[in-house]
Amino acid sequence: MSHSIKLAILGLGTVGTGVINLINDNLDELKRRSGQDITITEVGTRRHRDDIDPNIMQSSDLMAIAASDNVDIVIEVIGGTTLAREVIMHAIKNGKHVVTANKALLAEHGNEIFAFAEEHHVHVAYEAAVAGGIPIIKVMREALAANKVEWLAGIINGTGNFIMTEMRDKGRPFADVLSEAQALGYAEADPTFDVEGIDAAHKLALLASIAFGIPLQFDKVYCEGITGITLQDVNYAEELGYRIKHLGFAVRRDGTGDDAATGIELRVHPTLIPQDALLANVNGVKNAVLVNSHPLGQTLYCGDGAGAGATASAVMADVMDLVRVLGSKDADDTSNNGHHVPHLAFIPEQLSDTPILRAEQMTTGYYLRVHAYDSPGVLADITRILSDAGINIDAILQKPAHKVGQVPVIILTLPVVERRMNLAIEKIEKLDTITDKVVRIRLDELA
Repeated sequence: MSHSIKLAILGLGTVGTGVINLINDNLDELKRRSGQDITITEVGTRRHRDDIDPNIMQSSDLMAIAASDNVDIVIEVIGGTTLAREVIMHAIKNGKHVVTANKALLAEHGNEIFAFAEEHHVHVAYEAAVAGGIPIIKVMREALAANKVEWLAGIINGTGNFIMTEMRDKGRPFADVLSEAQALGYAEADPTFDVEGIDAAHKLALLASIAFGIPLQFDKVYCEGITGITLQDVNYAEELGYRIKHLGFAVRRDGTGDDAATGIELRVHPTLIPQDALLANVNGVKNAVLVNSHPLGQTLYCGDGAGAGATASAVMADVMDLVRVLGSKDADDTSNNGHHVPHLAFIPEQLSDTPILRAEQMTTGYYLRVHAYDSPGVLADITRILSDAGINIDAILQKPAHKVGQVPVIILTLPVVERRMNLAIEKIEKLDTITDKVVRIRLDELA
């Protein structure tokens, strides 16, 4: 039996318009897949749009739309964490299912929103909040449901990936590439969320909760941007067989090894990874997430992480899931509303209190660039300090002097607890032969 499922779209920017276009273009396909009629009945917009079907009601009163009897599913694509939160909570209170692309809102207020949705027997779907058109949320919540996730690593911000790709391929400095990214629309006029890793941290918080069954804890994600990455480091990394990518990591640690702690690492930072690694070859504005789980092993999910088409595709994937729920014979069963995978993949009362590790407890390898006077014994002093701290060296590269009497020394280390590295760097920087602060970038073999 066919039902008429009514949608409201709040926000007619790039994504909202993309959703309307997708529905108009693929309406027959959507009905064939769902068995239901799908209709946009209302849109929330500050300015009237003449290019919208006149049968669709346009209004700037988002709260009224969220409570309308003429709406079954509310699609929130207005962004921000204030008005969007109020509208979504109002929609939930009025029994509406919600689809959102708002990663910042969910990362910061998702625990509250999901609990409220459970209380009111509705669903909040958010595939478009992470990695655009890549169906990573569905994969993590459903396709990998029988697996234990050990770690995941992702390129989850296209702007940062574009910048690092251009720096490596064309030898362009950071500031120059950032200006182009802004001109192309990849970066905002204020690019802070992209280049400082905040956008990626929002997405990582969501992925980690789904992977490990923990509450959302955005405030505990370690976050480091790419503004300090130089062409010098990009080139040295290439020479050593690595590439620098801006990655988000969520890693389960079992406390084995010296100084190792038990808990979960949540970190976003520039990272050296091997040139032949799959993630190392995801370039431009593409996104990718690499998941290591048991028993499946490593799987990679790659595609467009932003843009009208990619994000609209993810939004409508969620809409289609909800359409099937609303159109099913169990749609009136408010005990479970027809299906459904828990919001964070685990039964809410089964979410764990596994601790999130502090930065000094995290374990990674390191790339160190040390500038020193070209005098006897310098390298011996540096390696002695690292050895005394229990840090194993994997490779050393001494470059020709770039200033009179000064040489850069490049060191790669094996994984070590960050607390030890902090102490070692502090001692190295106190040597009379060291001319500048030690540059360090984390390193991961993705194995």
